Amino acid sequence: MSTNPGGRIVVGVDGSALSLVALRTARRLGDLLQCHLQAVSVWSYPVALAVPVASTEWTPRVEAESALDDTLTAAFGEEFPEGLTKTAVAGQPVHVLVEASRGAELLVVGSRGRGGFKGLLLGSVSSAAAAHAHCPVLIVHPGESDSSLLTGVPVSGG
Repeated sequence: MSTNPGGRIVVGVDGSALSLVALRTARRLGDLLQCHLQAVSVWSYPVALAVPVASTEWTPRVEAESALDDTLTAAFGEEFPEGLTKTAVAGQPVHVLVEASRGAELLVVGSRGRGGFKGLLLGSVSSAAAAHAHCPVLIVHPGESDSSLLTGVPVSGG
């Protein structure tokens, strides 16, 4: 039993296969600790040399929200955990996740994200989050049962 029923576990979601592992791990821990999940995706405006063309159909925020929805569906199907909240925030991933960790019971991130270099044990975001978060941090690596997820193809297009 948790000493803080109704607590919060923050999960960094970037659309990578390790996001699925992080979400599924966080769900198991959330059930054990009686905490709800907060799935956080971070987006930013791309740096461009040309003037951006306004579009009502595509924006980085829409893409981030869509990738978040796709990743949640891939992780949980149609049975989302009770109390799950999802947040797409503009900014730098490390800063957003560290801020989201305030008051949380736990921050869960994948060991490498979509931009990770193969062969590295930890990505820059997971490493910095572990150093600066306001709560304990769990960095998940793929387990043997997760090997089918790690084909190198992101869950969402992008």
